[in-house]
Amino acid sequence: MSPAVIGLVLLLALALSAWVVTHRGTGSGAGASGLPPTSGASRNASDATAADTAAVVSPSPSDDADADEALSTRLASAMGQVTSASASLQVAVLDLDATDGATASSAASYSAEDGATYDTASIVKVDILAALLLQAQDEGRVLTAQERTYASAMICSSDNAAANALWTTIGGATGLDAANRRLGLTGTTGGSGKLWGLTQSTASDQVALLAAVFAEDDADTPLSAASRAYTQELMGAIADGQDWGVSAAGTATGLKNGWLSRSATGLWDINSIGLIEADGHSYLLAVLSDGSGSMESGISLVERAAKAAIAAVSA
Repeated sequence: MSPAVIGLVLLLALALSAWVVTHRGTGSGAGASGLPPTSGASRNASDATAADTAAVVSPSPSDDADADEALSTRLASAMGQVTSASASLQVAVLDLDATDGATASSAASYSAEDGATYDTASIVKVDILAALLLQAQDEGRVLTAQERTYASAMICSSDNAAANALWTTIGGATGLDAANRRLGLTGTTGGSGKLWGLTQSTASDQVALLAAVFAEDDADTPLSAASRAYTQELMGAIADGQDWGVSAAGTATGLKNGWLSRSATGLWDINSIGLIEADGHSYLLAVLSDGSGSMESGISLVERAAKAAIAAVSA
């Protein structure tokens, strides 16, 4: 073969090789990247994964807010049926067995007057005990025998002398307010001087306090497991004759009531907080009131409000 023919053959071979490289993988359905197209099965699997992901997306914060608002609307409607000629009410309730989770911030609440705070009277004694226990935890110690004696009398029989002693121990309003910042109470202010009974609070804050006391997980409260168990034990041993209030709405497994006649008006502050079991659910419930003409009428009002509140949120 002549050199010219050999050269021509070589040129044709080189041209053919270049054509094959340039067009490899660009048949029907090939993408511009030269990668194989996703098969139909793979596309279906990808679509299914996306659909499955969409199906398990958690409710948005706006959905939760709407649900909370609906609960509060039902509660307000129920409270409209609980009438009193002179008294004012504030109520908060939290279903601990709610399917969408339960936090103090999601409690349903009602107030006869926006932004109102109420005298705590003796329900503040639970708060005083919580402050004492937090201080003891910080100091790495257990309560002394005397502190335990005071705590038992203060909670179980609402002894005021015991409350006076422990109010001094925690540093009065300063100590209470410091504890409440840790406990998540944002609308509560300790009473001035020795007047712990005039601590100002809200029903929502009282539910936040109960949530800290009855929390099951250490991560949900600054109170240790031992501190929670001790407080729950005392709240479950309320003296006969003092076990009225939110207990009317179910079985109270933890309770504290407060009652105070205001010297200036002769009208009564009647309050009740606790953990209530009803219809297979556990509820944290706080009912605060002022302006009742008598202790008896105030208790009746609080108990009617408690029953109506549980009925409203369990509907």
